[in-house]
Amino acid sequence: MNSCVVYGKTMAAWSVGIAMLLSSCTTGVRTALSEKELLGKQIFFDESLSEPAGQSCGTCHEPSKGFADKYGRITSEGAVQGLFSNRNAMTCSYVAYVPALYYDDEDETYVGGLFWDGRVNSLEEQAGQPFINPLEMGNKDSRMVVGKFRRTAYYPDFVRLYGEIASDDSLFSKILDALAAYERSVEVNPYTSKYDAYLEGKCKLTKQEKKGLALFKEKGMCAECHVLEKDERAGRVLFTDHTYDNLGIPSNPDNPFFHVSPPYNTVGRDTMDLGLGAFLGDSAEFGKFRVPTLRNIALTAPYGHNGYFKTLEEIVHFYNVRDVEDYPAPEYAATVNREELGNLGLSPEEEAAIVAFMQALTDGYR
Repeated sequence: MNSCVVYGKTMAAWSVGIAMLLSSCTTGVRTALSEKELLGKQIFFDESLSEPAGQSCGTCHEPSKGFADKYGRITSEGAVQGLFSNRNAMTCSYVAYVPALYYDDEDETYVGGLFWDGRVNSLEEQAGQPFINPLEMGNKDSRMVVGKFRRTAYYPDFVRLYGEIASDDSLFSKILDALAAYERSVEVNPYTSKYDAYLEGKCKLTKQEKKGLALFKEKGMCAECHVLEKDERAGRVLFTDHTYDNLGIPSNPDNPFFHVSPPYNTVGRDTMDLGLGAFLGDSAEFGKFRVPTLRNIALTAPYGHNGYFKTLEEIVHFYNVRDVEDYPAPEYAATVNREELGNLGLSPEEEAAIVAFMQALTDGYR
């Protein structure tokens, strides 16, 4: 897989003066990005906008890693050395189609919202938080971000697109607007996996991949949450229903956040992540996290909200045998899903077939 990442001064030197330019994305496919999308891409990979400088959005959302953490870490280290966030970095690919958080009365479940816990409802809101999170890009406030942004080499391109903006708050909102435009672009959402080609009749799945697809639909029960129907917003299969679940994942003893000092972590190893329930203040939702897309899942290790599983094989095996093998206790036990995983009866060969199918969801096949 080829990478389109260009950092620092190289990226800042790009010009977005042409209305449509061809840009090589991670899959090697030539894609047309608009001026706004190209501006958003420059911001996305600009390492000068953190405090201290050295971290960009792309550090935790690297294209060659399926837009997940550049280094494949359990949780990502922030711009300040030694400060780690408490959750594994989700891919930002295909999240443009996640709806705003709402409660589905028919299915009696929450749906949508960005981040693992659904705490924001738009790409623009999502893009703004890392800039001013002390455990991520480390800026004191949005004014600090704007001050750095006005000094970038590509700021004149921003002015040409948006005009001169005196208000710091308004300028920050336009920065987020450009970032969201890039995250909605074909470069971040290319639909170029083998499975896409298969759906279009342009290739055939191997015998093992076809077996994995059948198991994914039925015996493995994966498609109960990672649905195979077209998403209404995307018009494509996203392999998620955007709902929330507690899979019974144990606390990860290797989570570097446990060693982060107060005021960011006041209880050390005893930290318990309550997910959606903490955001809502609702104990019925404690321990539940949003079901992520499986697109590019083979690239985005480790897995789970706390990065407990190092490989696809490990997490598929956990889904299969959680309740019949000796795993540590769930991080939060009361709301664990006991119906759709834990004792599926899959053989080792069947587990391997499901993994093979999920590997066919990686962009760059065509």
